[in-house]
Formats: sequence, C-alpha cells, structure tokens
Amino acid sequence: MPFQTTSLCASALLFLGVPAWAHVTLEQAQAAQGSTYKAVLRVGHGCEGLPTTAIRVELPADFQRAKPMPKHGWSLSSKTAKLAQSYDDHGTQITEDVTEITWTAKSPEFALQDSEYDEFVLRGRAAMPVGAAWFKVTQLCQEGSKTGRNPWTEVPASGTSTRGLKYPAALLNVTAAPSAPAALGHQGHGAASAPVPPAASSTPTNHPHAGHKH
Repeated sequence: MPFQTTSLCASALLFLGVPAWAHVTLEQAQAAQGSTYKAVLRVGHGCEGLPTTAIRVELPADFQRAKPMPKHGWSLSSKTAKLAQSYDDHGTQITEDVTEITWTAKSPEFALQDSEYDEFVLRGRAAMPVGAAWFKVTQLCQEGSKTGRNPWTEVPASGTSTRGLKYPAALLNVTAAPSAPAALGHQGHGAASAPVPPAASSTPTNHPHAGHKH
C-alpha cells in the first residue's frame, strides 16, 4: 500500500539520520598538520532529556596552545600538564600545555536544554601526527536532583570507523601539510621578468648639427 510504503521509508530515513545527531561531532573533521585549527564541537541533545550543564574536552596529544572561546553564562576552566618533549613557540620553549578544557553553566537558566543545539569552540595548533586524532568529550547534565552523563570518549581499536560504539569520541583527520610554493626566480624565471633598458646611442641623430665639424 502507498501509505505503508511512504511511512516505512520515512521511518527508515529518520532512523538513519539519528546517528548524525546522536553524538558530539566536529564541524570541520579535517585539518592539515601544523595548521591552526578551530575545533567547533556540536552538541545536539542532553542526557536522556536532561539539560546539559557542562562540557569537558580532553584534547588529543600534541594539540598545542589550545584556547577556548568564552560563552555567555558559562564559566571556563582548563588543566595543564608537563610535556614529554618541549616545543618552540615563537622563540619560547613550551614545557607544559593545556590538556583539558571545561565549560560549565553558571546557573540553571544558562543550561543547554535537551531541545536545543549549541556549539563549543576552541582553537590551537594541530601538531599531531598524520592520521586520526580524537577529541574526547564528557557531557554532564542536571535538572534539580536528577543528573546524567554522556561520556563521548570511545575510540575504535583500529581504524576510524565508530560503528558499534555507543559513545564515540569526535574524530579529526590530520592530513599531510601542503608543500611550500616554489620560490620566484627559480629555474631562471625571475631573470626573464626583469625589463632590459635600451642601449644609449653614442650619436644624437636628431641634433641639427650632428656629424658637422666645427
């Protein structure tokens, strides 16, 4: 029957669409190695109906100089840790770095309701190795005495497929840095672009007394 077929198709599409909105994801899931990356974490629901009151992000190893974007009505906190190997940042040796960032609603009125969508933003340098990097997000929820928690921290044993994971972490694919452009003038191109001035004439041919002896 047409009605039943239409209903079944709509139900199937709705079911297939759930995973895309069910977990915390990155708006841009790819970054070049060594580039400045803006991580926009998308939160589409609460914890089984409860509003979200905190988002805690564990950063991938080698994600450098992370800075969060403030949100109105939410407080910010971060954790730092000593690095196994320091790195240079504009002439300064960095020996410890941010490893975790947390946004917390200052009061229930600022909590992210289950029916609402919002984004939590941070930026830093994607110095991770080429391949998969995971942002592990813990979502905390509360309404009155009821509390909830979604630990979006699971990663696959191998590869990048999150199929079968109940609480997958947010995946960032780190690609190889683009090669530097060739320098101008390479292989003789620069020399050819320089204009050559005309040779000066030893005899002014247009002078009225040119060639006459005095």
